[in-house]
Parts: sequence; structure tokens; C-alpha cells
Amino acid sequence: MQPPLETIQGGKAWYKPLSGPMVLGEAPIYRVSDSTLHWVDALKEPSELHILKVDPESGDPIGDARVLVLEDSVSVHYFRKGVKGSYICAYYGGVAFMDEETGKLQIVKEIIPQSERLERRFNDGGVDAKGRFWLAEIDKKAMAFGLGGLPESYGEPKGRLWRYDPDGSLHEMASGFVCGNGVDWSPDNKIFYMNDSVGQKSYAFDFDLDTGNISNRKLLVDMRGTGGEPDGLVVDTDGNIWMGVYGSNRVMIFDSAGKHVKDIEFSAKNLTCPTWGGKNLDILFVTSAKDSFIGIQEGDEGGNMFRYRIPEGPKGKPKFEFAG
Repeated sequence: MQPPLETIQGGKAWYKPLSGPMVLGEAPIYRVSDSTLHWVDALKEPSELHILKVDPESGDPIGDARVLVLEDSVSVHYFRKGVKGSYICAYYGGVAFMDEETGKLQIVKEIIPQSERLERRFNDGGVDAKGRFWLAEIDKKAMAFGLGGLPESYGEPKGRLWRYDPDGSLHEMASGFVCGNGVDWSPDNKIFYMNDSVGQKSYAFDFDLDTGNISNRKLLVDMRGTGGEPDGLVVDTDGNIWMGVYGSNRVMIFDSAGKHVKDIEFSAKNLTCPTWGGKNLDILFVTSAKDSFIGIQEGDEGGNMFRYRIPEGPKGKPKFEFAG
């Protein structure tokens, strides 16, 4: 008989935006140099970028976040190496640079033309150790069938995974996803992880750091038959995977073989994306979303920010920056 899974209480919301709960908080990234946390409300109309000063020791918020209204929906963003005040990001149709002071977007690569925007949009992504930007799509028509509802007659989902290199070249890396999400790499840069949220699957690929190629896709975690959607993820220094699971109130932790190790439970049903922060990268910051189907339930703090400090053991891996 399996011992009961360890469940840690992560607690209540750590930071609540002044304008109220977010529709879909996403893409948190922490900058060590000035101890700021950056995230987006991807589905607010118009979308917003939030930048919050954080005490690097305690992880407590300092004042309120600066909020910028964006020109287009941005679902993921990363800092650019050597380019102050600029992010690389995925907007609904492709790759853009975003200004930290104004929120203005500079489109650098349209991937999904306007004629296909009813079928696909971009969602999550990541930057690898060579500074290449990876971005994953949603198949909007497949997603509309909901969890476990995609009929066999639909065929393979049409969501794709792309890699945008610092030299401006674009490469299609994989396909067959309903809702591409949760991109990160193992500490030794030999494994690439990616989630398909509505498909309820988490994948591991072999990764070649020098070439940027992925191969040998394996099913790592299968959540089909549950109400949970594997959303954003990060990896710690021991190679464990910390995964926000939408619809579960939990960040679930898996080892590198996909074994479910423990859970951290928060007061929001829809946890979306974690990131590492703090001076020692020992604080997990987590975005969340309101439940659009049932509204705000008593005690549910979805749409706010959450925090969990790791008491001991492995710490977080820093996020890489885009090298272009």
C-alpha cells in the first residue's frame, strides 16, 4: 500500500492586485538585479503587465505593482540579455519585443497569420541555456471540446512548438498539442519538458543543447481522468518538476521520472504558473486565475499571487535570458 502523499499548506494569497483579481495571471519571472517580479494578466481586455518590487530576503511585496496596459495579448515574456528594459514575448500571433517602461510591442516575427487566428494562438514558452526562445501554441478548436472531450474524428491536435533563435531564424520543433504549456529544462540541459494542459499530459524530450534539437518524446505524467490540467512548470536544482495544476488548488511536485512526490495546496482552485525568486531562489511565486465558469467561490482567491518559501533542500534554477 502506497503511503499517503505529503500535502503542504501553502496558504492564502500573498499579493492582491489593486484593481481586483486577474482574469488569467501568467508568466511570472523574477529579476535578481533589482528584486522585481514581473507577470501578465493575459486574458484581461486589454492585457496588463504587472511589475512588483519584492524584498529579496523575506519575499514580501514592497508597495504596489506598477501596471502597464498592453497593445496585444501577451502570454509569456522573458528578459533580453544585455538589452535593458526589454523583454522578448509571445503575443497571440508570434514573437515581439516589449518595452518595460511603456508596454509597447515591436513585432519581430509573425508566425500565425490573421487568417489562422480563429484556429491557433500562442500560449507559454521558455528560454534555453543558449538564449533561444521557445513558444507553444493552442489549438483553439480542439481546446473547445474541453477536458477529455476531443473526439477521435478530430485527428491530431494542431498546436505546434516553435524555437526562435537570436539570429532571427524560426524552427518548428514539434506538433500535436491541444494547449502547449509549461516549458523548462533539466539542470543538466539534457531533458526538455513541456505540458499539454487541456490534453492533460506532461512530456519529456531528449534535448541537445548545442543544436537546440529535441527528440524521443515520452509521456512523463498522465492526468487524464482527473479534473486537473498541467499548466506552467519550473525545475529545481535536483531536477524535480514543480507544476501548477489548474483546477486542483495545487502545485504538484514530480521527480525527473514523473513520480508524484508531494503537493503544495493554496487557496485558489486555478493555479497557473510558478517561478523561482528571492535572493537565494528559494521562494516559489505562483500566478492564478479566476474560475470563469463558477465565478468566485467563498474562500477562493483565484486571480491573485501566491508565495511559498522552501524550508530546506533543493533551490530554484534561474531563468535564462534571450540572447538577441
